Amino acid sequence: MTSRDAMQQREMRIAILVADHYEEVEFWYPYYRMKEAGAKVTVLGPGFGPEEVHGKHGHPAKMDKRTRDVSPEDFDALIIPGGYAPDLLRRCKSTLLLVAGISGAGKVTAAICHAGWVLISAKVIKGKRATSFFSLKDDMINAGADWVDEEVVIDGNLITSRSPQDLPAFCRAIVEHLKI
Repeated sequence: MTSRDAMQQREMRIAILVADHYEEVEFWYPYYRMKEAGAKVTVLGPGFGPEEVHGKHGHPAKMDKRTRDVSPEDFDALIIPGGYAPDLLRRCKSTLLLVAGISGAGKVTAAICHAGWVLISAKVIKGKRATSFFSLKDDMINAGADWVDEEVVIDGNLITSRSPQDLPAFCRAIVEHLKI
């Protein structure tokens, strides 16, 4: 039995990062899509602030745990939604260590829209082909990414998309990559 076969026999564990001013649709769409696929989804937030955060349009989300209380070994994949939350997430050392650890272990690391900022600060984007919201193009290139304007980009374990309009392709790529 391969390690992938063993993973398919147990529930996939997926973390989704959240902080204040998250983009609601980029959080809730993957959250429910991964649950629908049979994954165990854990909502993680930074090591500061309240347990309940609010999206750009006021919709609340409750953290299950803080990033300082988990390790990369606890998860098979990580999803980072956009909005303004990535600017807060990248200020948290434990969040960046978690992102770097998951990515470095070759586990699926998926980021959409402004979540590219977290990839940059975690130093996991250099040498990777990726996309993001168009306003991050220069930031991504300056961090060493091969930035392209495509609906979804898969480079090894990294899956990136540009905006909410790309969510169907983004979630489909995550599910297919994880084979859930």
